[in-house]
Parts: sequence; structure tokens; C-alpha cells
Amino acid sequence: MATSAPAASAKAPLRVQFLAYEGVESLDFVAPFDVMSMAAYLSNAVRTTLVSPDKPTTITTSKGMRVEVPHGWSPQDADVLVVPGGGFTKPGSGLHKLLSDKGFMRRLADVKAIKVGVCTGVMALSAAGFTRGRPATTHANAKAELAAQGATVINARVVDDGDLITCGGITSGLDGALWMVERFLGAQLATRIETIMEYERRGTVWRS
Repeated sequence: MATSAPAASAKAPLRVQFLAYEGVESLDFVAPFDVMSMAAYLSNAVRTTLVSPDKPTTITTSKGMRVEVPHGWSPQDADVLVVPGGGFTKPGSGLHKLLSDKGFMRRLADVKAIKVGVCTGVMALSAAGFTRGRPATTHANAKAELAAQGATVINARVVDDGDLITCGGITSGLDGALWMVERFLGAQLATRIETIMEYERRGTVWRS
């Protein structure tokens, strides 16, 4: 099991892809994208890319926001893949449509990059087999199902199990992204971003 991404630097930036799909929960991907983009601006050691499951497109989020997604997903071009949620408790939601896309799920199951699940995006990682027998968290409304699928559910906002990082409810994506900055780029940069964004992380990161 991989436990770290390549050392990030301006010459070899950490390549972070954010999956955005029809019906995605807006804050699940916008918040961590903003944090990591700030890290990219301040350090030149991160490259952020918004990707769709298939090809460049324009999506409508669960709250009606229209977002242009300029790139199709290319798993080989990422060190980190961030998977947001999108209505796990609602039949026909964006997340359920993603889960029913067998081609996408097969590709997801083969991902070698570090996987980061935000909110119920963790359930996509669970469906792909990444959480079975491992510590993980997700939105409160999906924790029972996550446990039923074989994960050891941890009641923390962020759970770091090496090549699998999972975040709890919607706003926990901020905490997860700031933890990624600290883990891969150092506490000094993470603290600086907290100051600029006027946001203080909540809770303690659970680490295996």
C-alpha cells in the first residue's frame, strides 16, 4: 500500500485531480479545490485540475451551480484524486448515477493514486473496494452503510490511512484539504492558508 505521494516541489508539483460530475455537491469539491489552489499559488508545488468522469463538459451541481469542467479524467496524470459526494440518500442523484456507471467504477477501482473521499464521495471509493477492512469516515447519514460495506468507521472529520484519506460531512473537505497541505507541503504552509482564508481547522486528524 502506498503511503505517500512523491515529494512535492516546483519542479515536481503534487498533481491533484478533483472529480466533478453532474449533480455533485458544490462545496464538496469547491472547498478543497480552493485550498489546494491557494497552496499552488503560494508554493508552485501543487497542480490542481478539475476533471469530469468522461470528457470536458459543463455540469450542474446539486444546488444548481453551472460549472465548466475543462478536462476529462486521466488517472495516470494524478498523484491524488479527490472524489466528492452528491446525494447518497437520494435515489437518482448525481452520486447514484456515478455509482451505476460500470465503466467509470472499473476505472476507479484501478486507481493507484492517493484517494481522497469527501462526504459521501467516500461511498464511491467504498463501492470500488478501497475502504473494506480499513478505517474511514463519511457523512453521518452514510456511516451505517459504509460500515455495512466493510469499513471500520471512525468518528472523525478526517481519517488518514496512507493512500486513502476520507472526510466526514460537507465542510470537512476544508479540513481534509488543509491536512493534505500539511502532510505533503508542511505545517507552515497549511497555517498560512488558514490565516489567509480565515478558517481554523476543526477536530483532530485520525491517522493509522
